[in-house]
Amino acid sequence: MPQEQETIAVPQKSMYSSVISFVWKAFLLGFSLVVLYLVSVEYNFLYLFGASPSLDRLENPRTDQASELYTSDGQLIGKYFEENRSPVPFRKMSPKLINALVATEDVRFYEHSGIDPAAIVSAVYGSLQGDARGASTITQQLAKNLYKTRTDNSQGLLGHIPVADIIISKTKEWLTAIKLEQRYTKDEILAMYLNTVDFGSNSFGIKVASKTFFHTSPDSLKTEQAAVLVGLLKAPTYYSPRYNPKNSTRRRNTVLAQMAKYKYITQAEADSLQKLPLELNYKVESHYEGPATYFRGAVAEYLNEWCKQNGYDLYRDGLKIYTTIDSRMQKYAEEAMEKQMRTLQRRFDNHWKGRNPWVDEDNNEIPGFIEETIKRTAYYHRLKEKYGNDTAAINRELNTPHEMKVFTWDNDSLEKRVVMSPLDSLAYYKHFLHGGMMTMDPFTGHIKAWVGGINFKYFKYDHVKQAHRQPGSTFKPFVYVAAIDNGYSPCDKIVDQRITINYEEKGEKKSWSPTNADWEYTGAPMTLRRAMGKSVNVVTARLTEKIGWETVVKYAHRLGITSPLESVPSIGLGPSDVSVYEMVAAYSTFPNRGFYTKPMFITRIEDRNGNLLHQFVPKQKKVLNTETAFLMMHMLKGGMEEPGGTSQALWEYDLWKNGNQIGGKTGTTSNHSDGWYMGVTKDLVTGVWVGGEDRSIHFRTSQLGEGSKTALPVFGLFMEKLYKDKDLGYTMGPFPKPTVEITKEYNCTTVLPKKVVVDSTAIDSLVNLLNMDTLL
Repeated sequence: MPQEQETIAVPQKSMYSSVISFVWKAFLLGFSLVVLYLVSVEYNFLYLFGASPSLDRLENPRTDQASELYTSDGQLIGKYFEENRSPVPFRKMSPKLINALVATEDVRFYEHSGIDPAAIVSAVYGSLQGDARGASTITQQLAKNLYKTRTDNSQGLLGHIPVADIIISKTKEWLTAIKLEQRYTKDEILAMYLNTVDFGSNSFGIKVASKTFFHTSPDSLKTEQAAVLVGLLKAPTYYSPRYNPKNSTRRRNTVLAQMAKYKYITQAEADSLQKLPLELNYKVESHYEGPATYFRGAVAEYLNEWCKQNGYDLYRDGLKIYTTIDSRMQKYAEEAMEKQMRTLQRRFDNHWKGRNPWVDEDNNEIPGFIEETIKRTAYYHRLKEKYGNDTAAINRELNTPHEMKVFTWDNDSLEKRVVMSPLDSLAYYKHFLHGGMMTMDPFTGHIKAWVGGINFKYFKYDHVKQAHRQPGSTFKPFVYVAAIDNGYSPCDKIVDQRITINYEEKGEKKSWSPTNADWEYTGAPMTLRRAMGKSVNVVTARLTEKIGWETVVKYAHRLGITSPLESVPSIGLGPSDVSVYEMVAAYSTFPNRGFYTKPMFITRIEDRNGNLLHQFVPKQKKVLNTETAFLMMHMLKGGMEEPGGTSQALWEYDLWKNGNQIGGKTGTTSNHSDGWYMGVTKDLVTGVWVGGEDRSIHFRTSQLGEGSKTALPVFGLFMEKLYKDKDLGYTMGPFPKPTVEITKEYNCTTVLPKKVVVDSTAIDSLVNLLNMDTLL
């Protein structure tokens, strides 16, 4: 019989076990996909997700940071920035500020590790209920701000797909936040966050924000002030206390309520603080304010080139630049310039009352001066781009009045609101006189003060280095130094009488007959020292002829004049344009015993961490023998000591104690367009220029327009202030004695003539001094 086959029953899987198996597989698959996604985002798989911050960037985070400019006495005088940011350590932040931030932005900050799951769940639930709210922790916000996780540079191929870009960016923020928490303490994260956020009003970081809105520091913030600043983080413009005070007050009170809710302050404190009015001390830091604005511009020009050559960014890298400027001396120089220019402008306005000051050589107003001048402005070129050849439209714009702010000497703010057309405003500004001044230590080359104009905000043209004007008689010392260095002595004599010099220029025969500024001639021999001190033109011209005008040009260049100089008989009377900057450097050769020292305005540059990047040292060159330099110092004293010396207006100032000696030289161009004074003490050399923006704008008489009346007072006022400040260490006293044997006679006796010859041809010119054909 066949055996019966035994059947074995296989138990069927239960429904429960199948579900469990499916769930596990789904979980593992989902987990694997999440891990794969996170790894792909982290390492930018196939360039789909964009780059994440590298380990180096995480451990060495870099934010744009303003470069800072310091004076030689340690004062911060300016910044160079695109985002005005100056970091401050956590220990210098008020606990009230930290409490306000945590209570408002991330109450579980000290509990989570970069991501707050409870906040995420709450945000998702809120969104489903139609109540959208943020879930980002402070660390996530720092990751977004610090590493720009949502910019085009961090986007991959998938980052350009809507919705996907947000998910990827959020993922990067989460991953970066976790890594930040692993590498930094909570205090360090808070400090980095507060140093990077934008508070509006061009203030980035808590240090600048505290100063901008309350003129205080982060460690001195009051609770209500901290609440205002934390409130700004939600929307800097909408909650601006300056422009939207109601919104700001409401947001401040919300922050105070959060602080009470989480026990950082009591409810009673919150209630009391919420009733306070919004009090600001608001001032936005700008490039146009503060001391040494023109100097900062000149330094920036140099630094931009230095940074380009050395791989730095002046406006982002947080460099620390230490300059030669002394903040106190700079303050005194600016005060002296402002005081004199206020006085001079009133005098100038009264002088031209009822008339426009732009005139030709015959003292007639230049027709169409303003209309032609405006065609050279950037504003006119913009109108040309807008309207093309439609002159009617352009003229309509030029003659349409607008409300505007303009510069004025009438009040302490130096501004006023007016209604003017562009043409009227240009004419208004052309009435102003301008000035430039520089002071330098002749031994080190350190520039100690630099005033490039009367107001940088409204007149950005720098009259120290950028402007070049005729120096008039301040150029005469280059004639005398050339003569003394070639055998002459201060006591040698030349007759003070009319002279005609015949010469050839480019094959053409010419003649030149200079006159003295006062049209008087003694007809007697005059020492070189008295001739320079009294600024006698004909003696200078005769001496120039003797030594050769090419020689004068050579010596001027040797002493540091870099501008082109025309080799003509009148070279000694200053017809070629030069700058205050190079004139001060050239004169500094005399007190420095014949060494030319290149002017220097930076001593060192450091990186944001204080590491030295470059140390600057003086550059000197021996250009005169020591005896000649000493004799020129003696010659320069002639302006004070010789009868009729042109520097004697300095007796009005409190400068004459302890045998103090000052050498100097005035200069005025023939139509009084330019007034100069070069002053030399035992410690410093100072150059001052005063004049109109255009050469056709000037005083009409020498009594008002000569350098002793316009530029010299700036020097006098400045030196008065300098000597009164004992902390500066500048003392009055005589020039140093010679350090070498002096082989030439220089202590000569001045013999005054018994009669003076007045040129009869000068009678008409004395009535109208504007027609003088000489340079004082």
